[in-house]
Amino acid sequence: MDLTADYFSLFQLPRSFKIDMTELDARYRNVQAEVHPDRFAAASEAEKRLSMQWATQANEAYRTLKKPLERAKYLLHLAGHDVQADKNTAMPAEFLMEQMEWREAVADARAGGDHHELEQLLERLNTDLAAHYGELAALIDDVADWPKAAEAVRRLMFMERLLSEIEDALVALEE
Repeated sequence: MDLTADYFSLFQLPRSFKIDMTELDARYRNVQAEVHPDRFAAASEAEKRLSMQWATQANEAYRTLKKPLERAKYLLHLAGHDVQADKNTAMPAEFLMEQMEWREAVADARAGGDHHELEQLLERLNTDLAAHYGELAALIDDVADWPKAAEAVRRLMFMERLLSEIEDALVALEE
């Protein structure tokens, strides 16, 4: 096992946004079985340390590839394109207005204790997210348009934060 390998190579997966999650899960379990520190209990201290490093890398790789947004950021990084989330915050006015409307609707539903409305907002947002992730997959896998993919990732970061807000509001109403 190579500690310098990229996360896709670590699991012997193609470097692609679209990956088979079942295959990722199986490859992760296989790697973990090989490098788990328990297998090295009787090994030297150096081997134990190396096993811990491998296990840590496998865990980090799995967490990154499992989440679509993190996987996209990682693919952009591998392609030499920074998402520039801190530096490039410019978004089309239409997108920002849409985000404000979403947040107002969430705040109103939360304040009114409207669980049903929050569920509907969650469903709509999940549909929008699926469409945006489909577009991102095409930008990365089909045309390798890294600048547009980075812009799509920045938009998805806004949308994922909104998803968390809706989920938090639902949890707050259930408590």
